[in-house]
Amino acid sequence: MHRPLPFNARAARILREKLGMAPGHVAYGMRASYGMTHITPDHIAAWERGAALPTANELTALAGALWCAPGELMGPPRTLLEHRLARGRSAEDVARLVGIDLGAYRHMEETGLWKGDKRQSANLSRVLDLPARDFVAITGHEEELARLLAEAVSTRWQAHIRAIAKLVAIDRRDLQGPLRDMHNEYQTLMAATLGRASSTASGEVGRRYIDEVLDHFWSRLPEH
Repeated sequence: MHRPLPFNARAARILREKLGMAPGHVAYGMRASYGMTHITPDHIAAWERGAALPTANELTALAGALWCAPGELMGPPRTLLEHRLARGRSAEDVARLVGIDLGAYRHMEETGLWKGDKRQSANLSRVLDLPARDFVAITGHEEELARLLAEAVSTRWQAHIRAIAKLVAIDRRDLQGPLRDMHNEYQTLMAATLGRASSTASGEVGRRYIDEVLDHFWSRLPEH
């Protein structure tokens, strides 16, 4: 079952008002142009108040009625479904371009579990123009990436760069600086802590850094 879409009620209201449309006009547009025969002005008003949320199909139709991209009515996308909706792509188009059976693709959206192979994953990243962080989250590799990064900062980062590059689909040359900097930062932090505190305190500092290792990593890759 899908979790609620990140609907931006304020943006929907502002767009409607800029167009000089009443909730009834929007509802009529959704019914006439998108077959949403069940939509009434009360639906529009409830969405704008935050009292209810549109479904994926309703959000797409609402965006069409307001002459905007679906992404303009959403908060930051988090799931495969949300990224597809934000970009205004149909499931049929994405499945075809990625190279996956439509039924299998829809199942992945419904469960939130990406099962595509390496080639299909690369196609997905390209078709939806996914930043590396979103790509890793959607394909379910955050835990594995965190493990590799923890090992990289605490041992030899050079030994892990190949696996990390493969996981995040980023050239190894672009990862050398960030991983080297994170390794130096972690080692300096641990050395400084050991020099002035107990081993327990040092362990806590190290665990805190490891717990936040994904944030440290992504903050060093702003272009991705």
